[in-house]
This record gives sequence, C-alpha cells and structure tokens, in this order.
Amino acid sequence: MNNTFYNEFDTELVHPDEPRSQHVRTAFQQDRDRIIYTSSFRRLQAKTQVFFSGEYDFYRTRLTHSIEVAQIGRSICNYLKQESDFLGDDYFIDSDLVEAVCLAHDIGHPPFGHAGEATINQLMEPYGGFEGNAQTLRIITESIYSGENGREGMNPTRAFVDGVMKYKKLYSEMKTGGRPPKNHFLYDEQQRYLRFIFSASDVPDELKPQLNKFRSIECQIMDWADDTAYSLNDLVDGITSGLITIEKIEKWALEKKLTGDSARNISELAAAVKTRKLSRVFSRKIGEFIKACSLVEDRNFMSGHTKRYAYRLEIEPAVRAESDLYGAISRELVFWSPQIYQLEYKADYMIRKLFQSFAEHYLICPDSSTVLLPSHTEKYVRAEKDIRQRARLICDYIAGMTDGFAVRTYKRLFDPDFGSIMDLI
Repeated sequence: MNNTFYNEFDTELVHPDEPRSQHVRTAFQQDRDRIIYTSSFRRLQAKTQVFFSGEYDFYRTRLTHSIEVAQIGRSICNYLKQESDFLGDDYFIDSDLVEAVCLAHDIGHPPFGHAGEATINQLMEPYGGFEGNAQTLRIITESIYSGENGREGMNPTRAFVDGVMKYKKLYSEMKTGGRPPKNHFLYDEQQRYLRFIFSASDVPDELKPQLNKFRSIECQIMDWADDTAYSLNDLVDGITSGLITIEKIEKWALEKKLTGDSARNISELAAAVKTRKLSRVFSRKIGEFIKACSLVEDRNFMSGHTKRYAYRLEIEPAVRAESDLYGAISRELVFWSPQIYQLEYKADYMIRKLFQSFAEHYLICPDSSTVLLPSHTEKYVRAEKDIRQRARLICDYIAGMTDGFAVRTYKRLFDPDFGSIMDLI
C-alpha cells in the first residue's frame, strides 16, 4: 500500500547520482538494515549507558538502550496511526524510518558515556569540537563503511539524515563570548547536510535562534522514545545496582519539597521498590508514556515540502513532568554520585592521554616516523594535509573505541606490564 505521507523529496539520497540497487525493501527499510549490519552499531554493546560496559552483564549498554528506544519509537508510530485523526491506512509516519533513526541515534557517542563526550569536545576545541549527534551524522554520511579502499557513508535518504539531525546549529554559531559550546551542535563542515535537508529553502531569520528545536516528526518521536527509555530504564538500573535506595529517594524528595503529582510518583516508586515490582511497574509506564503522545498540525517554511514538518509531537504535561522527575533522580543520585565521578575522572584521564599521544605524533610532529594507529587509519591520517581534518580523523578513531578497547589501548601505551602481542589484534 502506498504511503502518501512521504514523497520523492523525503526519499532522495545524499548522493542521488549513486542510486541504490532495486530491492523489495523500501528506502527506509534499507536505511534501517544498513545501520544494523555495521560495526558502528555492534560497538554499542561495549559502550557505557549508565555503568561502564562489562561491569555487570545485566545492566544496559548503549546497544540495549538503542534497541529499547527503537521498540518505543515503533510503538509510538503504531499508536499514532491508530489514534490520531490526522493519520490513516495510506497516510502515516513510517515505523521503519523511525526505527532506523532510533537505532542510529547513539552510534556517534564515544567510550565512557557523556564524560567521554565532554572530554573529547574539550580536546577538539582547536579543530571544531566534538558532539555525539554530530558524530552520528558524520558516520552515516561519510565513514560508516571504512577499510583499505577508503571511507564512505551509507548514502542515506533525506528523511533519515534529518531524523538523526537532532541539532541544526553549527559549532561556530554556538560560540558565546568567544567560548566554545559544550554540546548540541553540528560540525561546521556539516553545513552541506543542512543545505541538503532544507533543499533550496532558506531558514527564516526568526527561526534561526531556535533552530536546534526545529525537528522533523521522526526526530521528535525518537527524542521522546529516548527520554522514555533513559528516564524509566536508567532509573531501574540505578536502583538495581544499589546506588539508588528508598532512603536516598525519600531524602531527595524531602529536600526538593515535592508536592502533588511529583510526591505521588515518588510514593509509587517507593512502593514498587519495597514490593519488588519495580520492573513490572516501570514496564507498564512505558505504555503510559507512549499513550501520552498526540499530533498537532504545524505550519513552517518546510511544511510545504514534506509532511515530516507538518506536525508536532505533543506530550501530556503530567507525563512529561514525570519523565523529568525520574531523569532528575538518576542524574542527581547516580550520575552525580562519588562512584560515578571517580570512574569519569579515570575515563577523562585515559582519553586525554590517548589523544595527546596521537596528537604528538600526527599533529604536532606530523613527520614523526612512529606508528601508533592501525594501518588503515594511519594511511588516512598521513594522507590528510589539513591539520583540522587530520585531527578529526584521530577524533574518529578515539570516538569509535569501545570502553574496553580504550582501556586496552591506554594500557598498551602507558602500562609497562601490559603488552602481549595478541593485544594488537
């Protein structure tokens, strides 16, 4: 059945002169499948979500988180198709496209979670910064396929590129008072992808200050699915680990002087923990968060080109507040805990040492004969004459590491007692 929600504008490829082979799959199914079968996606199984990967087998990693986000995203699409008066059997938000966006949304994130992202951004300040979402865009458009024959992207559709482009302001545009941004930007070199998703349309001046909040409907669904997954599931992991206890929750709530719905949500959370029904209760809440979604019509400079900008996703305020409450608990009782800070301190130290070592031999002394990078990466870096792009390639290599590989690389370079030849494989 033809889905009239989308048109040729949505399915146009980044490189239209390199058409895909004809296949029974839709263009968006191909986008999704190409993500699933890449090493960038597989590496998420060994990257930090809340706890460093490998610490315990049953806590979430970036991979399991991405799978959960994809399931929630698909369910939101199905719910809206059934419940929204704007949608129907031949006019609906494509769940394969949303699934692709959800599966891909974290592939640009580096080892050691947000701590690793912040460290690499600081190190890359002279060369244009680092941002997890911008790196995701870079991977799918430029480097998801990498080997002896070169680096290239997956030639994605416009709708897919737009779906993962959560932020649309450039690094240089985000500087305030000469200070670089901490996050939420695209690399300056990615401006061409902004031009691609907007086609020939100019962004109205009044929209430019809020451009980071101007998102396609698929991106909005991914963002709420992500919020749902981490506000509910990260909290469950925090409680299961013992970092969050009933006593800590109740003390935190007392300090915040919570009332109304927030106080009631805390009481329900405490009761779920006491009765050992936490997983069951919070699994049910996922359904409640999905049913909190609705569509509202929107008009803007892109809505005439594509229906992807003709609607906004609205979330019931009470459910949004509940999500924010759970996120705050995780943030303040887990992410701001001494245990996590100590691990983040160690991660920051290791990433800085790795970057400084590579910078010494490939940026500061580019003629150095020392070989610290794998052969295919070494080839790309040595061939690049522009120091900014050379730094970006080094950044790609570090950001692509899993937690464990980053630790092994650090040990191989700086631990005298570590260095089996098998560790080089």
